[in-house]
Amino acid sequence: MVFVSADGSQQQEVEAPIGVSVMEIAISNNIDMEGTCEGNMACATCHVIVDPGWSGKLPAPKEEEDDMLDLVFDLKRDSRLGCQIVMTAELDGLTVRLPAESRNLLTD
Repeated sequence: MVFVSADGSQQQEVEAPIGVSVMEIAISNNIDMEGTCEGNMACATCHVIVDPGWSGKLPAPKEEEDDMLDLVFDLKRDSRLGCQIVMTAELDGLTVRLPAESRNLLTD
C-alpha cells in the first residue's frame, strides 16, 4: 500500500499484510500517525483520506466510524479511520493520504 504525505510531496510504499489495519501498518512502518486509542474508534488520530480510485472498493463505514469522522480536521468525502480499513487481497496497492492536521479527541 502507499501512504502519501498531507501536501502530496512524498509517497511511501509499504508492505500491507492481509488482515492488518491501515493504522497498524502505518505505525509499524513509522508513518506519522498516532493511533492513540489503538483502534477503538475513540480518538480519530488514524484519519486518512482514501484515494478516490479506491473508495468504491472499501466497505461502507459503520455508523460509529461516521460519527468519529464528523469530528476530524480536514474532513473529505473519502475520509476514513485507518483502524477500520483492514487489508484484503482486493486492496493490494491501496493509496491513502494523511490529513493536514490530526485531532486527538482523548486529550482535546
